[in-house]
Parts: sequence; structure tokens; C-alpha cells
Amino acid sequence: MRAGCLTKSPFRIVICLAISLLLASCAGNNATYSGSVYTVKRGDTLYRISRLTGTSVKDLASMNGISPPYTIEVGQRLKVNGASKTASSSTKSGTKTAKVVPSSQVPLSSWPPVGQRCWRWPTTGKVIMTYSTSDGGNKGIDIAGTRGQPVYASGAGKVVYVGNQLRGYGNLIMIKHSEEYITAYAHNDTLLVNNGQSVKAGQKIATMGSSDADSVRLHFQLRYKATAIDPLRYLPPQGSPPKC
Repeated sequence: MRAGCLTKSPFRIVICLAISLLLASCAGNNATYSGSVYTVKRGDTLYRISRLTGTSVKDLASMNGISPPYTIEVGQRLKVNGASKTASSSTKSGTKTAKVVPSSQVPLSSWPPVGQRCWRWPTTGKVIMTYSTSDGGNKGIDIAGTRGQPVYASGAGKVVYVGNQLRGYGNLIMIKHSEEYITAYAHNDTLLVNNGQSVKAGQKIATMGSSDADSVRLHFQLRYKATAIDPLRYLPPQGSPPKC
């Protein structure tokens, strides 16, 4: 995805970032599933399968008779919504397919230097999933917490998306901080801001929840020129002021 997405109209920004988030959770996996059945692989969780297949955690659990804490086993066959999918969608003869470079293939040398901007922790809690450069890896961090816990803007900016149209992210907020930076906050319970609203760094924007997730958590992404980068590289230690 090109950085030009961030320099266009707010509507295009939302479309570009929505596509970018979907690709980050699905396209990098290079995995397939046949028809409406997904076979569980080592390292899978219901949460990860939800993102890959576009089937909500609630639907996965209901369709397959899985109860909390949503334990699944390698080799288990799960019913999912939709038809067979792969990381690279097939197209009709004569049409062109855009080639997308996953975030995992973007060299660290192209990431911004630490200290270029000040970032705050969006909430407090244990990081239960870290950023990964592997194919299909997590393109942000997941922070565990309690339902209703405050979620804060990591930096000052303008809200460019509030909604739940993206499968696997639940109630989602995106904030544009500049022409280069956007942050995303997923799986919220209550959304406290509106599209187009300006927010301050540290302002409460939502409460933590489990929408489209198998436990209460915040999935937080930091994107530089539309590329997901490791938030832990830029956030200060929890409980400490920003590094810059």
C-alpha cells in the first residue's frame, strides 16, 4: 500500500487503512482453507482463525459448539463462514491483481527512528501478544485488561474511523496523527469518539472489551506510511512518561 493513501480525502484514508488492516491480519498468512471448513494448525487460536477467515469469534464458537475458554486442538476441523480463500485472490482472465507487500517484508531500516514522535500507552495491562515479523504474525500488540477499562489516544490527532465493519477487529477506532502516522484500537466495548473528532494525547476514546475477540483485550497498531510497525519499539516502559 502506498503512502499516498494518507494524503487524500478522509474517505479514502478510511478505505486504505481498512484494506491495510485486513491484509495485515489475513494476506500475510499465506494459508488456505477449503470451502467452509478450516483445519486447526499449531499455534492457532480462535481469535487468529477469526481474523484469517473473516468469521467472528462468536460465530466460530456457536457454529462449532465451542465454549469458553475456547480450547481447540491441532487437526480439528472448524466450520467457518464463506467460501475457500487464499492469501492471493484469483481474478478473471484479463484483469489485473494488485501485489501487496506484507508488513513483515518491509525492512526495519525503513521504519522511523525512535523518538521522532511521542507515544503514550493506550491502556495498561499485560501484553499477551507481541508484534511479529513472521507471515501471518500479529501486526500490533494485544494488551489484556478488564471490561470497561479506559482506552486512551496514544497521541493527538483526528479520528478517521469509528465502527465495526471490519471482521476480526470488533469495535474499532483509527486516529490519524499526521500524514505519516495512524494508530488503530480494536475490540473495544464502548466507543466514546466520533468520526472527524480531534483528540488529545491521553484522551479517553473507548472502554476495553472483547468484540470479535475470545477474551477482553485491546489490539493496538501503530502504522507509519500505512505499514504496521512494532509499537513496543516506540512506546515508553509502562508507567513511564513518553521518551521524547
